[in-house]
Amino acid sequence: LLVLMFGVMCGYILLPVLLVQHLGFEDLPMQTALKPLDVREQGLDALSSFNGKKKNDYQEGPITNFHTRRILSNDDAAEEQKSDEVREQGVDALSSFNGKKKNDYQEGPITNFHTRRILSNDDAAEEQKSDEKSPPDESEDEKTPPDLPKESEESASIDSEKEDEVAVETSEVAVVSDGEESTQKSVQSLAAAISFGSLNEVEQRIVEDRDILSRQSIPTATSPQIMKTAFLPDHHRTKILVTGGAGFVGSHLVDKLMMEGHEVTVIDNFFTGQKKNIAHWLHHPNFSLVVHDVTEPIQLEVDQIYHLACPASPPHYQYNPVKTIKTSTMGTLNMLGLAKRVRARMLLTSTSEIYGDPQVHPQPESYWGNVNTIGPRACYDEGKRVAETMMYSYRNQNNVDVRVARIFNTFGPRMHPNDGRVVSNFIIQSLQNKDMTIYGEGQQTRSFQYVSDLVDGLHALMNGDYDMPVNLGNPDEYSVKDFATYIKDMTESKSEITFLPKSQDDPSQRRPDISTAKKQIGWEPKVTVKEGLEHTIAYFSRVLKEAGEIIPTGPGAAKPEA
Repeated sequence: LLVLMFGVMCGYILLPVLLVQHLGFEDLPMQTALKPLDVREQGLDALSSFNGKKKNDYQEGPITNFHTRRILSNDDAAEEQKSDEVREQGVDALSSFNGKKKNDYQEGPITNFHTRRILSNDDAAEEQKSDEKSPPDESEDEKTPPDLPKESEESASIDSEKEDEVAVETSEVAVVSDGEESTQKSVQSLAAAISFGSLNEVEQRIVEDRDILSRQSIPTATSPQIMKTAFLPDHHRTKILVTGGAGFVGSHLVDKLMMEGHEVTVIDNFFTGQKKNIAHWLHHPNFSLVVHDVTEPIQLEVDQIYHLACPASPPHYQYNPVKTIKTSTMGTLNMLGLAKRVRARMLLTSTSEIYGDPQVHPQPESYWGNVNTIGPRACYDEGKRVAETMMYSYRNQNNVDVRVARIFNTFGPRMHPNDGRVVSNFIIQSLQNKDMTIYGEGQQTRSFQYVSDLVDGLHALMNGDYDMPVNLGNPDEYSVKDFATYIKDMTESKSEITFLPKSQDDPSQRRPDISTAKKQIGWEPKVTVKEGLEHTIAYFSRVLKEAGEIIPTGPGAAKPEA
């Protein structure tokens, strides 16, 4: 009890002393009171000795709450200057929004939490009226406290705080006056400016770039060009599913659909597809990627289905022939079931391989083909033939809206460098000055179309009214030997052309009859073989630069390499 009583007595004695020191009443007869400037000088001395800086490296900061001073380093002063620049940006935004000049705004009184309010001159007049009700404040260095008795000190401090609160409330009322609609708009614009100004530089950049990124692709090593996307209202935007959309042809189709402004969902198990082919769309709000095998059912809501999923090069589809058959049959069955349920239109990318080794030249859609049902190519040829049969069975029995495209040899950027096809093998070998290998005597003929022409044909077929099979290919025909020589000359290669034994069931000739495509969907190829090869050679040059060396795939079965 004695210790407690002693502590209470000391508290009553020291409380007035501490209160007077805090208020800065240096004229009172107190030996321990220090003047504010003396306190600041001692603070500078201590701060300088602690940080190892000179006393002149510090400057006086702006007056903050309760009229106290803060001692700032030059680095902190720079932060103060940044906040002033944010205020200037807010003034500029507010001026442009209200149609007033920048000089029509002035800085309002400092309120709590060290925030400033920007007021128009009309609102500032209201501030001035409220200030005239109370006497102006003296500067801190010149003010002297009134000579009051001790019992009135507490009541005087309370009155002073109440006057400050009344002034703040009066100024806030002045910001939003009942009769001025323009002032309300000013507050809304100011709120937006403050919210933007409160972000750091990185966050502001993200906000600024968000809309830009939603209107275009991101450049990547595989797709360095920027592709702009159109904006479509909801009632014009179509939900489109592309199976095998990470593959060679599928990724180019995705580009076209995205640039039109549609919502695109890609399904791919990445057996032959590559994520880098669609990496430039992964950020876009209209794009979705689902890692899924089409041999398993899937539930989606779509308006159109482009069914491209299936390995297309002989080495790849011969690697797992049973899986190739399942992809063409069960995968097509699952997509037809989805199309039936959601009433979507479905397009199947069939192949010129259904004609086998043709005995009719060129091949029209009416030709039934010449296929070996038990040969090494049968898993792909017969799988596509069954897929076509299922398409028209669903059309006839369940009224599913179907389209079938029979695709001939296609080339272009994003071809898999190890797919073992004629174009990719010849380009890879010639760029590395390796022997260019031809299987057989090189007299077999092929026709080659550029990938952009094929994509245009698929798009026209899907959105047209014709629902029977359509050939999509380039009628220009080359022998394999002449084509190898043509690529060797374009690449200025030192490669030698060598001949190896012919592959089993390799077609002797292949050329499309595209009269149906011209008549029914108004399509024909526009890109010449030379122009297409120039783009493709440039692409494989970049791929070789990254990989260092690529070993082409032979005619036998081979698993796709990453």
